[in-house]
Amino acid sequence: MPAVDVAGEFETIRRLFAPLAHPVWGRGLLDDVAVVPSRAGHDLVLTKDAIVEGVHFLSTDPLDTVARKLMRVNLSDLAAKGAEPFGYLLACHWSERCGWPERTTFAEGLRVDQKAFGVALLGGDTVATPGPAGFSMTMLGWVPKGRAVGRAGARPGDLVFVTGTVGDGWLGLEAVQGKLSLDPERMAALSDHYRTPTPRVDFAGPVRDMASASIDISDGLIADLGHLAEAGGVRLEIDLENVPLSAAGQAWFDGRVDAQAALEKLVTGGDDYEIAFTATPREEAALRREAERRHLRLTRIGRVTAGEGVVARFGGQPVAFDRPGFTHD
Repeated sequence: MPAVDVAGEFETIRRLFAPLAHPVWGRGLLDDVAVVPSRAGHDLVLTKDAIVEGVHFLSTDPLDTVARKLMRVNLSDLAAKGAEPFGYLLACHWSERCGWPERTTFAEGLRVDQKAFGVALLGGDTVATPGPAGFSMTMLGWVPKGRAVGRAGARPGDLVFVTGTVGDGWLGLEAVQGKLSLDPERMAALSDHYRTPTPRVDFAGPVRDMASASIDISDGLIADLGHLAEAGGVRLEIDLENVPLSAAGQAWFDGRVDAQAALEKLVTGGDDYEIAFTATPREEAALRREAERRHLRLTRIGRVTAGEGVVARFGGQPVAFDRPGFTHD
């Protein structure tokens, strides 16, 4: 149903977004541009993600969680590069249902996560659309000059690691769609992960200092590891039994009859926003100390060898995937 209390573009900017702007660089959102001073000895790192209603979030999702997810998926990209975020540009495509209460709720979500992650709005645009709602964010960060971790650095002999747990993004979507039957605490944990994943910004430093290649898990573990393999011209061999599961994920997994099929769903579902990376064996002990210091789970799930692609094994046997991860085809 179309909203009857829609504010104009400039009122939305003045009342909702100007308070979120950087006090200097954002120019109060009164100019056509933001002006960000350079930082000596650092490279500027930029990433951009868009989310669309019906594709990346549900029409029933509260818009504050939509805003927070948008920010967090961008922060996850920067964390995987070893970068420190400082600001963002935002574009809002308001659908007909997005009246003043909905826009206020969206802005409140941004405010909460700005404070949590130390970033500020620098500028953007806001428009109305007769189609579904959509939002796009460009996140900016700094990394010491020449130190951004790319996809192409993995070499034979490296180990493959992943932060946190895998599969809760896909399970969370199943949960919010009412397709799971678990106890309420597990369902809530999965739903929260789907709506507001935790970007591993606190682990950006160790990734920058010790990883040879890195990527955040957005499309699915297998698909995203495939990007590392392709960029580096190597093969990544993964042991599915070692893939870490959350307590809720383990509860779901324990109820499956076909363990291999269940793991295939978890490693291809996407929306995890953990960091998958490679590093030399000599870095493993230091990486584990850094993860423990942050109370972060870190799991070695495989190795890098000569060859190409990703080879996943279960029970010692190769697994063939019909679909390695999510795509927008």
